Amino acid sequence: MSDTTKKSKKPAFVIMRRELKSFYSGPMGYIVTGLFLVINGLLFFAAFFLQNRADLRNFFSLLPIMLSFFIPAITMRVFAEEKRVGSIETLMTLPVREVDVVTGKYLAVLAESLIMLAPTLFYVITAEIFGSPDYGPIIGGYAGAVFICAAFSAIGLFSSSITRNQIIAFAVAMAICLALTFVESFLVFMPDGIVKLFSFISASAHFGSISKGILDTRDLLYFVSLTALFFVCTVRVEVKNKR
Repeated sequence: MSDTTKKSKKPAFVIMRRELKSFYSGPMGYIVTGLFLVINGLLFFAAFFLQNRADLRNFFSLLPIMLSFFIPAITMRVFAEEKRVGSIETLMTLPVREVDVVTGKYLAVLAESLIMLAPTLFYVITAEIFGSPDYGPIIGGYAGAVFICAAFSAIGLFSSSITRNQIIAFAVAMAICLALTFVESFLVFMPDGIVKLFSFISASAHFGSISKGILDTRDLLYFVSLTALFFVCTVRVEVKNKR
């Protein structure tokens, strides 16, 4: 049996395919992706034509804010809807571990987030045609985008696991993501000691560092730790719910 066949039969990958099929079989996946691309496209081309800047600096500066809204919109239904209709009980009675369920759903929402982001690569082509963009920050920006998508997807998944209401799941995830995005903006009023302490929890600060083309282990550790924290919390919630 090939490695691909073995992988396809693992519960996590079966659940991932199930989630992806569910997401794109209805209108929600296309609506969320379409709105994300329309809003970011308008902002990109506004900066392009009004400011005469053939680069992606404006796009990346606003990306954490955009993802704070759109990733919760992707993740809000994942656990909450299944709990509302009762299908999560059926899923949990199957011979699968809670960690397999969470892993499969997490991989699905992360894939959906990256699929939503992928068409923005068209902006790079536009910048190349009309200007001479610096590819260091562009590569760094997309690398940072992958990390922030991973972290926000884990936050959204956790928020969906603690409620049966999709709106509440969306609101909780959005609030956490926005808090992590904007926390640095409120630090200007704080003493230096507090600034150094709280600047580490700022997602936008770490994303900004990576998007400049600077690969610092502290930034990578931040996103890996944040993702792992909310992933583990989600597993613990599902273990508790199964008892």
